[in-house]
Amino acid sequence: MALRGNLRDFTVTQLLNLINLAHKTGTLVIEGPSEVARVFFRDGKLSYAQIGQEDNRLAAILHKSNRLTTGQLRAIQLRATHVSDKELGLLLINSGHMTQDDILSAFQGYFTDSVRRLFTWVEGFFRFENDMMPPEDRITVRLDLENLIIEGARQLREFEQLQDEIPSLEMALHFTERPGSNMQKMNLSVEEWRVVSYINPKNTIQQIASAAKMNDMEIRRIVYGLIQAGLVEIMRPEGAAPVQERARPNIPVQNKEEQKSLVNRLITRIRSI
Repeated sequence: MALRGNLRDFTVTQLLNLINLAHKTGTLVIEGPSEVARVFFRDGKLSYAQIGQEDNRLAAILHKSNRLTTGQLRAIQLRATHVSDKELGLLLINSGHMTQDDILSAFQGYFTDSVRRLFTWVEGFFRFENDMMPPEDRITVRLDLENLIIEGARQLREFEQLQDEIPSLEMALHFTERPGSNMQKMNLSVEEWRVVSYINPKNTIQQIASAAKMNDMEIRRIVYGLIQAGLVEIMRPEGAAPVQERARPNIPVQNKEEQKSLVNRLITRIRSI
């Protein structure tokens, strides 16, 4: 039987740590609120990742990593529709367009970024399928998980701090008296200006995040920065009735002995499946 659970009880970082320690081979399937992620591991190393219906074929990944121009991508999509990733990779290498290292580096970066995106997933369900493999025609890699686990732990701590500062995304924002006409002179990033453009007492932070195409971590980080700069304040949305705040998913607090015992039990279980 596959290992199953809820992200409210076990974080993605903890799952990666278990898979790394147990040297597992198989696929971690995570069902989030709007997407399903599938991350494949071989002997405890990251090998392949797919989030939702995102195009993770070779041509698309090479384009995202700026190794193919938009014109080259379209030409491949038109002329090499039935060519597998492995076949296309060989064609590109043999033609001298790029090296094997170029291709592997692009995949390593893409799969690593995919896992990073999962660090902000705090709601959903997971299961580990030891018989589920990536498509045979896809290119896989072998990446150690240690650095990703450390990075995930840092992001988790930051996310918890941001949740404490901004507990609910159902609140709205309004400008303080301080910015005034000097707003245009402030050195804000593109992402910050995008959020600023949607600020309205009727728009919730969640609605701003959706319009700006940002996840919970990104919108909280930017809103917190704007608050600290004295540019905005949090308020209840105009016309909204008082609502009870949703309980945010917290990781159970355990002492070191309980945590160690839980990890050891789960490592034993994941090794046995």
